Amino acid sequence: MQKILVWFRRDLRLNDNPALHAAKQAQLIPVYIHAPDQDAPWQAGGASNWWLHHSLHALASQLKAAGSRLIIRRGDAREVLHQLIEETGAEAVFVSRLYDPASIARDTNIKTTLTQQGITYRSFAGALLFEPWQILTKTNSPYKVFTPFWQTCQKSGLPSDVTPGIRSLPAVSTRISSQRLEDLHLLPTLPWDTQFYDHWQPGEAGAQSRLRRFIKEHLSEYEDARDFPAQGATSALSPHLHFGEISPRQVVYAIEHALNTSTAPGVRKQAQGFLRELVWREFTHHILYHFPHTTHKPLNPRFENFPWQTRRNKVLRQWQQGQTGFPIIDAGMRELWATGSMHNRVRMIVASLLTKNLGMHWLLGAKWFWDTLVDADLAQNSFNWQWVAGCGADAAPYFRIFNPVTQSEKFDADGIYIRRWVPELSRLPNKYLHAPWLAPAEELHSAGVVIGKNYPAPMCDLKHTREEALLAYKQHTRAAD
Repeated sequence: MQKILVWFRRDLRLNDNPALHAAKQAQLIPVYIHAPDQDAPWQAGGASNWWLHHSLHALASQLKAAGSRLIIRRGDAREVLHQLIEETGAEAVFVSRLYDPASIARDTNIKTTLTQQGITYRSFAGALLFEPWQILTKTNSPYKVFTPFWQTCQKSGLPSDVTPGIRSLPAVSTRISSQRLEDLHLLPTLPWDTQFYDHWQPGEAGAQSRLRRFIKEHLSEYEDARDFPAQGATSALSPHLHFGEISPRQVVYAIEHALNTSTAPGVRKQAQGFLRELVWREFTHHILYHFPHTTHKPLNPRFENFPWQTRRNKVLRQWQQGQTGFPIIDAGMRELWATGSMHNRVRMIVASLLTKNLGMHWLLGAKWFWDTLVDADLAQNSFNWQWVAGCGADAAPYFRIFNPVTQSEKFDADGIYIRRWVPELSRLPNKYLHAPWLAPAEELHSAGVVIGKNYPAPMCDLKHTREEALLAYKQHTRAAD
């Protein structure tokens, strides 16, 4: 029987895993290789490593229940694969494709080397709905605007075919050694992750549970409620999708099944809004594949020398720590630190303040999110920061600057989200909660709020900094033209 190494990366699931399914008739050996240096300069951050630890633990448990076991090694991926081939006599390596620049370079090198040695290397599509070379314009160029991309995907039909799950696997010889998961040192040494356990269940079972709960509780209201952070109407599937604990095709399949069995009025429109956001994720990955420089440079070359600030460390720390003096911003940044996530609407607001009102480089925000988000995904992180900064694909116009006060009043009118994450303001009435520096002295005193002491004064003047940002944009674009 042929021996095949199934190399797990960001496809940590047994169901709808084409690489695993293709090897199921062989003597397959599941392998995970920890090689963070090969992802440089975008090695996984602290929050992602926390998730990875628990996701690998879940995968190892699943494999054990199926009669197999996960072989964990660390080191250069090519060297480790060669070692395993020698130890096991494997004749092939099966993987799920990745699309970020570092992975493409590494996998191309490994494929070439193995093929020259007579070892079969096969890669399978499992992370996206469409391969990046499948969705192109009429001139065979990649889309840079989302709406026509979305329309083309709709015309093609969102795929929902999934491969069967694996219930039983052959045993792996005990002679093949494996490192302990703990040897990878993925968990933090300081207990900043204590609240993560209350919010997340990494692993395939957690992903499926999250999807079922979303469909049952929020699908029928998604489009109407997704922008309101206190309502929790989003799917929260992003980290599960990033680590491949669930595939986008499984998500489409589940949504279609729900639509076929639902009698709720208007649910199809709500579901369509959700599928559109799923395809937005797809769009970001296609952009990164076709424009790999966007991890560190703007897609729009006119912004390559834009005068963003990079050295205002005190300003950056205030923003990171949720001490800006703008309640909706501070709530979002504190939610991020406590849970490893942040509501999508709030992500846009905090990014707009940093890049436009404060004039900081979008990469500074991207790097902070990269380290603190459990769903830190290189394609989405780079794309979305450039989108808000106004320098990427289908970007929000530079003159679109989110006002944190009006956004807060619109999307958290009752202050439920703010009061949860900024408890020092919890006794302020709604009228003053969104801009506490404007509250009368007696209201502040009654609520126990002392601006500048137990809650910071606003770190910038919104009107003035907006005008400065617009002026900088006009001057730069004139010079670029």
